Amino acid sequence: MVIEKWKECGIATKFPTYRNSPLVTVHSWQKGKRQDDEAEGLWRIHDGIYDFTEFIDKHPGGPFWIRETKGTDITEAFEAHHLTSTPEKMITKYKVRDAAKPRIYTLTLHEDGFYKTLKERVKQQLKTIDKRPKRKSDLIHLGILLSTYLFAVASVKYNSLLALVLAGVALCWTVIVSHNYFHRRDNWQMYTFNLGLMNFCAWRISHAMSHHIYPNSYYDLELSMFEPLLCWVPNPHIKSKALRYVSWITEPLAYAIAFFLQVLTRIYYSLRHTNIMYWHDLLPLTIPLVMYLGSSGSAGLLFCVRQWLAMTSIASFSFCVIGLNAAHHDPEIYHEGDKNREDRDWGLFQVDTIIDRGDLKWSQFLVLTHFGDHVLHHLFPTLDHGLLPALYPVLYETLDQFKGELRECNHIEHMIGQHKQLLRIHSNPRAPGEGK
Repeated sequence: MVIEKWKECGIATKFPTYRNSPLVTVHSWQKGKRQDDEAEGLWRIHDGIYDFTEFIDKHPGGPFWIRETKGTDITEAFEAHHLTSTPEKMITKYKVRDAAKPRIYTLTLHEDGFYKTLKERVKQQLKTIDKRPKRKSDLIHLGILLSTYLFAVASVKYNSLLALVLAGVALCWTVIVSHNYFHRRDNWQMYTFNLGLMNFCAWRISHAMSHHIYPNSYYDLELSMFEPLLCWVPNPHIKSKALRYVSWITEPLAYAIAFFLQVLTRIYYSLRHTNIMYWHDLLPLTIPLVMYLGSSGSAGLLFCVRQWLAMTSIASFSFCVIGLNAAHHDPEIYHEGDKNREDRDWGLFQVDTIIDRGDLKWSQFLVLTHFGDHVLHHLFPTLDHGLLPALYPVLYETLDQFKGELRECNHIEHMIGQHKQLLRIHSNPRAPGEGK
């Protein structure tokens, strides 16, 4: 009965296989998607089947994106990650046949629809905008990264609680700003994401390929990974009254251990199933090492490790306070089970799953460190955050044309809304754009 109701209002015609896995990981998500996507073991874009095997190592964005998506439908990801017409022309030589079955996803990308229209206007706008803010993003990232190590060393050298807290906040900001980079072609900044015990390769799957493409749906891995501690899907069958209110109590604990759970889950899965660890999973250890060396060994290695773990817990808590209250969870935001708008355009779906942080727009630093300009980032994830403000005129123009709405609120309002969403069990019968 639950699945039947889901089929009527979800973004796909299949209930995702991965959600039936005993342990939900990026690997189980990929495995399930390969079973569900009707990609015939290759790569699917719209209604075509492509064989990119020979192109994996030639991909300008790096081999990871092509290698890890084999066997899946990459239609929306392909459209969102390429802003020029060159890739569309280039892939024609890799097409092997038309797909045997229709796509399982109900979202559309029509040439005259919202997203394609906006994408064309953005492409023209990018030819004229000032590119200097992109350099400013790089400097902000570098400054926060260096601050992380400096405060970490100070916390052990002077046994300073203030320095420890500042180190934790700086680490949190380093991880968030690094997110600006792992959506793009391979670069050195993306590796700094790993300093928070997470891994950019895993997040390229859970965040870029899953959450960014299917936000707030059952195909959004970032919903699954917090369940049952935190459940935002408004479904009374999977969210009991006790669970709803207990989540308010368990929430701070979940925040503080989120980074640790990420790495422990990946280690467990690697030992029990398939290895999903990389050499750069060792990068977080550079922090206690620098702490030890920076204190000339006087602090003691065990003390440095203890301070590092405390610092990471502070960063984890701060990351969740910012990230989980940044854009996606409020009773007014679309979640799986709510009524869909009649226009199934993928870009409008993105807009419907987000309320932006309107209190950040005046500062590029705050936008980078607090997931700001979230709608534009979801629509064009490969663009530097510094370039996004220049795109608002064409976004507003296109939203007006297609009856969309860019909603905004401040962080406190988001936090209140996120807690209300944890309690919500009934689907919204009013589709986005229908009015009150």
